[in-house]
Amino acid sequence: MAGIFSDITKTIGNTPLVRIDNLTNVLEMLADDSAECILQWIFETYGNRVAIASSFGAEDVVLIDMAVKINPAARIFTLDTGRLSQETYQLMDEIRERYGILIEVCFPDRTGIRELIEGNGFDLFYKGVEQRKRCCAVRKIEPLREKLKELDAWVCGLRKEQSITRASVEKIEIDTSHGNVIKVNPLADWSEKAIWDYIRENNVPYNKLHDRGYPSIGCSPCTRAVRVVEDVRAGRWWWELPEQKECGLHGDARKNDTAR
Repeated sequence: MAGIFSDITKTIGNTPLVRIDNLTNVLEMLADDSAECILQWIFETYGNRVAIASSFGAEDVVLIDMAVKINPAARIFTLDTGRLSQETYQLMDEIRERYGILIEVCFPDRTGIRELIEGNGFDLFYKGVEQRKRCCAVRKIEPLREKLKELDAWVCGLRKEQSITRASVEKIEIDTSHGNVIKVNPLADWSEKAIWDYIRENNVPYNKLHDRGYPSIGCSPCTRAVRVVEDVRAGRWWWELPEQKECGLHGDARKNDTAR
């Protein structure tokens, strides 16, 4: 495995931009590797210039557990929108204490929040897709954009089977929406069962909202429990059509389509 990591590093070096023609080679070399191997590669390649983005759902705590075992100094950051559930804050503290790590917290711009609320009301997201996306932009996208200016790569817990908007997720992508940083999705091909098997087998702390029927964790007013027959993203912005259920954080990087 060390030889494979070495070959990949020679292919892309330690630069924040992977050429499109080299991305195919990297994907082929890592296609059958485990999530742990992919995390090891990204840490070895980018060091302190890579961080894990966490909203503290099931996938994210799996990534944190894996990452800290590989690299105890792994960087973890979260976007605190100001509308998160109390269960999410409780889990953040539990994760901090369990692993002895710092969680880097990104907050929205105070002026932007004031203008958003004064111009549109507190619950503008229920009024339509455009209003909801405006709220997401101020509370999530802009803080993420600022954070990624510090990084050459970021790690996410996206999985293909989560929704139709994520079916084409690759394990490694070039995120042209955020300055050509590398975006890594080590769990892209994992099933929901595999996620929960890992959590139970490794005794990983998880968000107690999952026990109450919340497979996906987001802002409190925009997330609800789902029925057994619904997909795992059905509880996010449940009043919208399935193909609209992304906030813009995870656009198709290669197509630069931030509306996914």
